[in-house]
Amino acid sequence: MAEDREGRSFFGEVRRMARTSGAVGGIAARVAGERFLGIKTDKAVHANDLKALLGGLKGPLMKVAQFLSTVPNALPAEYAQELAALQANAPPMGWNFVRRRMASELGTDWQSKFASFGQEAAAAASLGQVHRATLPDGTLVACKLQYPDMQSVVEADLRQLKIAMGIFARMDDAIQHDDVYLELCERLREELDYEREAAQMRLYNIMLDDVPDVRTPRPIEGYCSKRLLTMNWLEGRPIMDRLGEEPPLEERNAYARALFHAWYVPFYRFGVIHGDPHLGNYQVRQPVGDEPAGINLLDYGAIRIFPPQFLRGVIMLYEAMRDHDDEKAHEAYRTWGFTDLTKEKMQVLGLWARFLHEPLLDDRVRPIQADGDVDFGRKVAAEVHAGLKRTGGVKPPREFVLVDRSAVGLGSAFMRLGAELNWHRMFNELIQDFNEQELAARQRAALDEARVPPTLG
Repeated sequence: MAEDREGRSFFGEVRRMARTSGAVGGIAARVAGERFLGIKTDKAVHANDLKALLGGLKGPLMKVAQFLSTVPNALPAEYAQELAALQANAPPMGWNFVRRRMASELGTDWQSKFASFGQEAAAAASLGQVHRATLPDGTLVACKLQYPDMQSVVEADLRQLKIAMGIFARMDDAIQHDDVYLELCERLREELDYEREAAQMRLYNIMLDDVPDVRTPRPIEGYCSKRLLTMNWLEGRPIMDRLGEEPPLEERNAYARALFHAWYVPFYRFGVIHGDPHLGNYQVRQPVGDEPAGINLLDYGAIRIFPPQFLRGVIMLYEAMRDHDDEKAHEAYRTWGFTDLTKEKMQVLGLWARFLHEPLLDDRVRPIQADGDVDFGRKVAAEVHAGLKRTGGVKPPREFVLVDRSAVGLGSAFMRLGAELNWHRMFNELIQDFNEQELAARQRAALDEARVPPTLG
């Protein structure tokens, strides 16, 4: 089947499953062998092999691995630790692919639409690769081209993921992942549509228009399609490059403050969250003259839009933690969509809620993790997991998945930055004027202006 043909390829799915099933099956066999037969295996070594395989495949299974590595106990700890290290560094496709892809999206005369177009990929991601180019008017742009046959790749990966999660669920039912899987499926399928991503990019331009320390790219009209996304080029540096130079605390705090704004201004003012906070999805901008340090926010494929009442539940849980109000906490979980919550389950969930909210309740300048224990979050997750197994398990609602992922992912970024800020005041500045009806009106207006299509679910 031609690589540029739209639609799903059955043979593409079969090839993909053949390449991944050994790895997925290996995980299942090793975990089952240890759990049921007492066979000890070197899971860390196997996880490292899996990381290498998934990175080479440059597919959404890699994104799923990154995603699941931040969902507590969705994978065994050894796998989560290794898979969390995956970065979007797959080998790029060659110039012949690029020429065919560009011709299929912009026409055979596509090169006449650019003053220059870089033949080498400037960056490679899990679903596509980026080329630097110049428009006839001199505007520098980034062209993100989707890899060939990605719809087949996505569907094959999701089949494998369902098998792997099903096996793990039979061995460990503390967290029921049915809705987690549905959420992953629909967000990944949405990411295949670059026209949707362009609309979501416009949405972030609107929502962050008055946030000076965050820059967002703009899609270029007439240069975008379902498999090509062209946007203005933003100059910035990978965060790890800058951290390797040991910047001062003031600069690191500026990056952390900008990250907080980038994720939570859209969430609390518009009910929208960027669901992929790993380090490859933003760049840092060092201070120059009068211009302060800030970040460039990239990649708008994994975006979640929430009903206003969900935000009410989020704020309600914060108030419950602040006021030690168990009844309000129960109502917050119910508003989110949790069901069958006994008093014992509430106590267990409270451990995780207190861990996430603790920096927001402490009105002082401090690190995100006050005691500096980088493993504290995993220890809390293990305690929560044991408690949920003991009390019969829970089924997280699908809306919860990206919120939890973002909170954990951003917390990790703040720790890596070594930032020291008053998280309490930053948070309360965002929620102090919360009004459900006003948020609903702002959300509708922004979605209409950006022309964002309805979500899959």
